[in-house]
Amino acid sequence: MIKTLLSGLLFLILCQNAISQNWDWGGPIDPLQRKFKVLHYRLELELLPESQSIQGSNTVSFSANEKLDTLRLNLIDEYKVEKVLMDGKEVQFSHQNDMLDIIPIDCTCHQVQVFYGGKTPIAQNPPWTGGFTWEIDQLGNHWMGFSDQGEGSKIFMPALDHPSSEPSEGVDVLITAPKPYFVASNGRLIEAEEKGEKITYHWSTNYPINVYNINFTMGIFQEERLDFRSVSGKTIPMHVWVLQENRAKAKDLLEILKVSTETQEKYFGPFPFPEDKIAVVETPYLGMEHQTINAYGNNFQYIPMGEVKYDWLLHHELGHEWFGNKVSVGDWADMWIHEGLTAYGDWLFYWEHGGPDAYFAKVKSEAKNIPHAKPVVSPLNSTEEQAYHPEIYTKGAMVIHSLRGVLGDELFFPAIKAFVMDERFTYQNRVTTKDFTDFVQSYTQKDLKGFFDLYLYTTSIPKLKVSKKGKEGYMISLQGIEFEIPVEIETSEGIQKITVGKKAVEVKSQTVPVVDPNGWLMLEK
Repeated sequence: MIKTLLSGLLFLILCQNAISQNWDWGGPIDPLQRKFKVLHYRLELELLPESQSIQGSNTVSFSANEKLDTLRLNLIDEYKVEKVLMDGKEVQFSHQNDMLDIIPIDCTCHQVQVFYGGKTPIAQNPPWTGGFTWEIDQLGNHWMGFSDQGEGSKIFMPALDHPSSEPSEGVDVLITAPKPYFVASNGRLIEAEEKGEKITYHWSTNYPINVYNINFTMGIFQEERLDFRSVSGKTIPMHVWVLQENRAKAKDLLEILKVSTETQEKYFGPFPFPEDKIAVVETPYLGMEHQTINAYGNNFQYIPMGEVKYDWLLHHELGHEWFGNKVSVGDWADMWIHEGLTAYGDWLFYWEHGGPDAYFAKVKSEAKNIPHAKPVVSPLNSTEEQAYHPEIYTKGAMVIHSLRGVLGDELFFPAIKAFVMDERFTYQNRVTTKDFTDFVQSYTQKDLKGFFDLYLYTTSIPKLKVSKKGKEGYMISLQGIEFEIPVEIETSEGIQKITVGKKAVEVKSQTVPVVDPNGWLMLEK
């Protein structure tokens, strides 16, 4: 009884500690961090599964237009910083309030190496409340993954932890683990070096990368791979890593990854990181879009879709390679671009493999659950916690679906693909909602300002009004808007598209007309 009571008190204390660790990120960038740009990270860590700790260093290469009095990085206080080197010499630093302030020496060097370590923060509800997840698989082996979209990279490395900052020259990740464990990470595997009872895996990418997408997963895995032929003509290595206990499922997962990649490429263009790889690794939490090494924890729950199988989690995280990893926002206010466009890509899998009926059924199912409680676009300088809510997925996707209905496929699909391929909005360049809406209007030569302003920045939706006029006439209007929009209307003569606004338009029909029968628009009916 005493043991049970003590265990309960310990659990309560741990929960209270977890609640107090409210690591958010984003918001206005720190003035000191505006003064420099990160070029490259070289992360060298040893994983210590028995103590659930990490130990090592991160070397940050940066550029600055002026001499810095303070180089400010972010690193949670739970880690102990042992020393900081510049030009091979120890420099002064202060580490408090999850900030690491480094006092540069008088030199022209633009590189700093931070040595640190300690017990890792434990994820309470990954990936939504992130941190490290240390598990034991069914065969008794250690299994580790971590998630940090809500917390930022400061929970595992010293970094300029802001969504507007990506290392323009990529990252090298060198992770040491005890034999016989494997570590999967971003980019391509350069080498695996054995020293005694340890193995160091050196992964590298030259592409810019969101700091929360730098990731590594440790376990004993079964690997399956193939050479994927991209629509770009390039051959890209494709890998899946699953736990040994799930080795029989690896080939199916690889085939599903291949079909999903082909589907994403059809609508959004070539896979964005052809010099690296396309890959998923099984993780002890649901999933996350880590660049070229997506986390997968959906327990191989596939559904049939036409002649193929569909895994919503795998397809969604893969879609972030285009929206989130290639096209990236610098302010979490615009997070819907990551989640809404990716979620719409999920709906397109239904269109491609299940056909129009499956697609429209999916859309209507999602649309009826949108509460219209918060605008899709959050206020400028939003933190991740402020901007992250369900409607950036569902309503964000519905805005894109509605845009398709307004433009028609002959304009919509080329416009979206052109946006993803435009170098002004990709890789190192940050994107805003205005960038997206301005581009679509310019590309299509359509005035969509009223449409975008209503659906992205407010919680209002047009109210449909239909009234009888005479024997076969019906007056149709959309109240609550100051613009006109093309709407499908099904009459006794079939479906026609009519431009409708607050001023009523008359249609003739021997039967009561059905406005927007396919559910292209968000309307109050």
